[in-house]
Amino acid sequence: MAVAELSHDDFRAAFRQKGVDMRIGLDIASITLKRQACVIILVAGDSDFVPAAKLARREGLQFILDPLWQQVPRDLFEHIDGLRSGFPRPP
Repeated sequence: MAVAELSHDDFRAAFRQKGVDMRIGLDIASITLKRQACVIILVAGDSDFVPAAKLARREGLQFILDPLWQQVPRDLFEHIDGLRSGFPRPP
């Protein structure tokens, strides 16, 4: 089949999210331990970030969460310093 013969029906999106939360957690730990920031703002709401939030706060950083207007799991909520949103609430 020639490229010119291809149509949208010949393609299928296949998205995979692999290890993204872990990489973000490692970045938070690295920034924290290298003292490269005094405030971390995380735009997420996943309780996978509890260990990173605990480490940052234990090391004296302020940890702010923007959950994009989603419910924040209790175990994550207890390890943040504040909730903020930089985006308008959707209708």
